[in-house]
Amino acid sequence: MTMKPPEIHEARLVDLPLVRRLAEDGIVLDSELLCTRETMGASNVILSHLLPQRGVTTLVGRVGDQRSMGQFRLRSEGHLAQMVFIAPTPPPGSKDTPLLHLLDAIAFEAGKRGAHMVMAEVDVDSPLFETLRTANFAVYARQEIWQWAGDEDLLNTIVPVPLDDLRGEDEIEINALHAAVIPSLIQPVAAPSPDSGGWVYRRDGRLQAHIAFVEGRNGGYIMPFIRPELSGQEVKRIFAGVVSFANTMAKTRRTARTPLYVCVRRYQQGLEPALEALGFEPVKPQAVMVRHIAVGIRHPQFARTYEGLEAIPQSVRPPTRTRITLLSSGENSGWYGTTHNR
Repeated sequence: MTMKPPEIHEARLVDLPLVRRLAEDGIVLDSELLCTRETMGASNVILSHLLPQRGVTTLVGRVGDQRSMGQFRLRSEGHLAQMVFIAPTPPPGSKDTPLLHLLDAIAFEAGKRGAHMVMAEVDVDSPLFETLRTANFAVYARQEIWQWAGDEDLLNTIVPVPLDDLRGEDEIEINALHAAVIPSLIQPVAAPSPDSGGWVYRRDGRLQAHIAFVEGRNGGYIMPFIRPELSGQEVKRIFAGVVSFANTMAKTRRTARTPLYVCVRRYQQGLEPALEALGFEPVKPQAVMVRHIAVGIRHPQFARTYEGLEAIPQSVRPPTRTRITLLSSGENSGWYGTTHNR
């Protein structure tokens, strides 16, 4: 019996019951959303689909009698598509054919919208990790999500460094700091979310650290960019200032403290002793996986020229035999040579 070809399309209103059902068994692939908002339930997926101006796209598919759903969003720079959600979770040892078709469709749709890469942040012990590898996703970086346990007494024993709020004129210095801290291979996918705020730390007039911070209903998400040459004590004081600011913001807005999470990538392992000293604990090892879907190709540019081209003279053939003729004309005679080729 011949299997029907896969049917994958962008979610419509008629698909909302299916989306609601599938969303109950899915995986969030965006750590920022996972740490700052409630686990992506049906209500959030539907809301994201009904608000397309947020740049979120939801696809639903069917392969045989199996259904699947995936969601991605475009970053503001446009070249990167961030996977948000995929469902259902593949059981260990099961066939992942429906999800493979869905991931191919997501790459195709993201490419149509101008993205060059698709990124997903997935737990290394998740069955989806191997599915993404099969779908041509490569591991670009390893990262660990750390959570603050909330020891206020320990925090009060550390004097924080002075932190300044982000300003528009800091962008050039921040970009230079990112280029110095982040390995070149990872730079296209390591930038913080464009929705993030945060703080900067300067010493002796030089930018030493940029702390990106996003706050949501269920917690705060921190992405640190700190020069590796800073001492451990100085790094600890930076995080102490960040935690104090985040707690103050939470108390001001919701009168309750929310969990704080820090994303530490493998090339930032030097930050871990400072986090441990402040009471942070590792809770989730993850892999940053990327699939390339487009490559830039340079084409030659042709322009019309208005300058005349010099004529190339015809090549001169050497004579085979020369005959010199003497022409005489009375007293004013002269010698004229003529050549004839035979």
